[in-house]
Amino acid sequence: MSAGTTAPTTVLRVNLAGPPAAPADLSARYRAAVEMARYADEHGLGMIQTEEHHATDNGWMPSPLAFAGAVLGATHRIGVTVSALITPLHDPLRLAEDIAVLDLLGGGRLVTVAGLGYRPEEYAAHGKEWRDRGALQDEVLQTLLNAWTGEPFTYQGRTVQVTPRPYSRPHPPLLVGGASRPAARRAARLGLPLFPSAHLPELERYYHEQCAAAGTDGWVLQPPPRTCLLHISEDPDRSWAEHGDHLLYEARRYAAWQSAGSRSAVRSAARDAAALRAEGVYRIVTPDDCVELAQQDGARGTLILHPLCGGMPVEEGWRSLRLFAEKVLPRLTD
Repeated sequence: MSAGTTAPTTVLRVNLAGPPAAPADLSARYRAAVEMARYADEHGLGMIQTEEHHATDNGWMPSPLAFAGAVLGATHRIGVTVSALITPLHDPLRLAEDIAVLDLLGGGRLVTVAGLGYRPEEYAAHGKEWRDRGALQDEVLQTLLNAWTGEPFTYQGRTVQVTPRPYSRPHPPLLVGGASRPAARRAARLGLPLFPSAHLPELERYYHEQCAAAGTDGWVLQPPPRTCLLHISEDPDRSWAEHGDHLLYEARRYAAWQSAGSRSAVRSAARDAAALRAEGVYRIVTPDDCVELAQQDGARGTLILHPLCGGMPVEEGWRSLRLFAEKVLPRLTD
């Protein structure tokens, strides 16, 4: 990249979604994901990103905090983001303990985005009422903030104290995710940053208005205008022919969960691999193409590598990751 250009954020996305797999095969994929995280850490990627989903038949990550612990233990520098954790599904006190321990383990490298989710099935599977999700979110977020002070506080009518105290001060990194005004108001009221699920400048303006009204300070981690999930290949035509169905599998499963009015940075209407390729949300690009994307977006952009997308063969995922590390990353800081 040209002198003075700031490199984009680089992210390794891991969700383990794919066609149903035998436990031994899925175990191998989980272990490969941790090894990929270790490799990404050693080669200078900025972030590992994972997420939470339940009541699926496709292996989508149901326990991202457990996975985050494995990654934090295997790495030394790289950040780990759970985007998003469906916080209303969790016991607030236990969640405070779990995140505090992970914050200590990683020295502050875990970033949690608290989301409501968008699938009533997930709430039903955990004995929670979908209609109560807003109130549940308010309770869990306030409880986390109270718990991480390390001091006694009142929870559901009794005095409790959560230990250990986290590494990060005043508390572990916690953002409120969402694409709605209620999410922005909640974040502003609690003095927490906002993480919109899509590029939504109007929501960012509204959030800052709410912060001013509430007397809180906050900031917004706004996704870039263009978000795409990347697979790196020396021969994209061959890779689309051989592996395009893996990308399509994830795109279609994710699209099936989204309502007509939902807003997401990753949204596809493709019904086949050719349409998916034309959309440009899921991309297979050469190293040169990837560098060009980085040059177009600069520091505003994010390069999201998704090497195990939709059940992608592990060896193909490694091929993509190594190409990114060896032929893209060194050129982002030239």
